[in-house]
Amino acid sequence: MKNVLIIGGSSGVGAATVELLQKNNYVVYSTFNQNEVVTTSATTSFHQLDVLDTDLDLSFLPDAIDGLVYCPGSINLKPFSRIKPADFLEDLELQVLGAIKVIQAVLAKLKTAEISSIVLFSSVAAQYGFNFHSQVSVSKGAIEGLTKALSAELAPRIRVNSIAPSLLDTPLASKLLSSDEKRVANAERHPLKRIGTAQDIAQMVEFLLSEKSSWITGQVLPVDGGMSRLKS
Repeated sequence: MKNVLIIGGSSGVGAATVELLQKNNYVVYSTFNQNEVVTTSATTSFHQLDVLDTDLDLSFLPDAIDGLVYCPGSINLKPFSRIKPADFLEDLELQVLGAIKVIQAVLAKLKTAEISSIVLFSSVAAQYGFNFHSQVSVSKGAIEGLTKALSAELAPRIRVNSIAPSLLDTPLASKLLSSDEKRVANAERHPLKRIGTAQDIAQMVEFLLSEKSSWITGQVLPVDGGMSRLKS
């Protein structure tokens, strides 16, 4: 069985990924920050971790891990004129520097595995311009650059890819989907006429961790209901 570390597995896409990997016989080591999770699964364990800490305690991991999924993110939508430089830095620290710190901390364990995979998260907003999305686009654009650079540097032993979703029906986007009217309007913006789910993304994560994607690296893969490629 493969060992996979999921950073931020207590909610949304992270939680859906934990559930899917459990069903597919992975050994899952998942972290949470504030939303504590108790599990009785013999193949899954949850550990509290703040990626902003100076020293990351990952002593619970085995000597080799086959996959890393970094889920922490934020959705802060404001006019550019109202965003302080500190706001950009806060997002970068959570989504980019946090990912960098974790990857560096487990790199030796990823290299110990025969072939391993890193999965990061971008956003449709990083490649497709939306009003009030500059804060999102800056951090996710950095993730896309990191994906491409690391995939080149770590090949052929470690594959690195990113998933770029559109709006998902998760707690992270709850304010954007707080009424039936908002749900209908957001669904209509997508060519497939629905809002994405955490399970939609978890299935792509599992694919990128598996041998089925063994010839895929350095990619930013849109899973966005057609938003980034089609006009309806």
